[in-house]
Amino acid sequence: MFIQTEDTPNPNTLKFMPGIVVLEKNTADFSSSETASKSNLAKMLFKVEGVKRVFLGSDFISVSKSEDLDWDILKPSILTAIMEHFASGKPTIQIEKNDETNSHSEEDNELVKQIKELIDQRVRPAVAMDGGDISFCSFDQGIVTLEMKGACAGCPSSTATLKMGIENMLKHYIPEVIEVRAAEL
Repeated sequence: MFIQTEDTPNPNTLKFMPGIVVLEKNTADFSSSETASKSNLAKMLFKVEGVKRVFLGSDFISVSKSEDLDWDILKPSILTAIMEHFASGKPTIQIEKNDETNSHSEEDNELVKQIKELIDQRVRPAVAMDGGDISFCSFDQGIVTLEMKGACAGCPSSTATLKMGIENMLKHYIPEVIEVRAAEL
């Protein structure tokens, strides 16, 4: 297995691309080994000293490290963990029946549906290229709240992406949008 790596805008996050499907649908973001209980791959990656966050996309894995450690030291252990996981044949994540989420609930009003659609079609593919994801949290009194995941979480340029990119686009297509904010974690 040949795993490619790619830098992300976040200097503490690297994107690992194994050349195969990582997750069939949705994404998964793990901020600690305790939250990774459903993912065999994330559990293995958190065993590498210095790994602080694991994000799983459709065809990539974003790994965030402690600021004080160097990628040259961590990368070989992370690559080994990824290869061992895929060689094991175990599923990347165990999905329970009640874990299935629908991106558009029947309770969403038309504005929320439009916001979610724009995010899904125009924003998420772009941030996935940088090893991250963005998901809709809420729309209240003109304010859209989004959750930053993967390489986007804690990235120095994420505020600029939210304000100059996503906010401007949403305001252009949906005049009711006044502001876009990152969810408080």
